[in-house]
Amino acid sequence: GVDANRFFLTQMIAHHEGAISVAQTEIEEGQSPPAVAMARSIVTTQQQEIDTMKGILASL
Repeated sequence: GVDANRFFLTQMIAHHEGAISVAQTEIEEGQSPPAVAMARSIVTTQQQEIDTMKGILASL
């Protein structure tokens, strides 16, 4: 139901925020250009997904 959807989305948002945090560390401290590039991509895509999930959450 709605409560399960809220719980799922809340947990997934937190999970994605964690991924962004790890990726930002790689961007700031990484030594491998391909890994830094991948981290930048992760930040972009994870933030887009967070924005989508927040929109869904607001509509529940």
